[in-house]
Amino acid sequence: MAQEDTRKIGILLFPDVEELDAIGPWEVLSYWTRNFAEDGWQVFCFSADGNPVTCAKGLTVAAHHAMADLPALDVLLHPGGQGTRPQLEDGRHLEWVRAQRRSVPLMTSVCTGSLVYAAAGLLTGRPATTHWASLDRLAELDPTIDVRPEDRFVDDGDLITSAGVSAGIDMALHLVARLASAERARQVRRGIQYDPKPPV
Repeated sequence: MAQEDTRKIGILLFPDVEELDAIGPWEVLSYWTRNFAEDGWQVFCFSADGNPVTCAKGLTVAAHHAMADLPALDVLLHPGGQGTRPQLEDGRHLEWVRAQRRSVPLMTSVCTGSLVYAAAGLLTGRPATTHWASLDRLAELDPTIDVRPEDRFVDDGDLITSAGVSAGIDMALHLVARLASAERARQVRRGIQYDPKPPV
């Protein structure tokens, strides 16, 4: 398949992003796109300026693109973490999110990434979730949101939100099932040996 025909998933990186919010979905989606190229998808990470970012717990992660040279996206994934707190008041970032909503067919978030979507007005009157500790904040940002505290992720058609941190892995597997097939998602889950059995 020609590069220009490959559909594209972009994972946003920013200072103080929660590591697993971005890296968990990256593991799922990169395993899928590298091992099943015939499905016609690719995934990459990007940051505002294309430079590496230091995440919430000190991990430094490189970006493949800057926002300015970002290829047209079919799916955007906005992670959460402490770095989303300043974004809630950052007019430029919120306008960038609104611009993506106008051009990107499927918007997704992990953890407190949904707070940014709420602040940008993307979740008005829609069901959504976030990290358990930020559910009240989600409702405060937009009281019209149908907050789903018990859901691991919420698929509302052109917008998917997931709960905190590790829930992004479940949401990413759901994405594979939705964009390819349930069987493909099972193959990816087996490939990354994701079969949670908490020890406590």
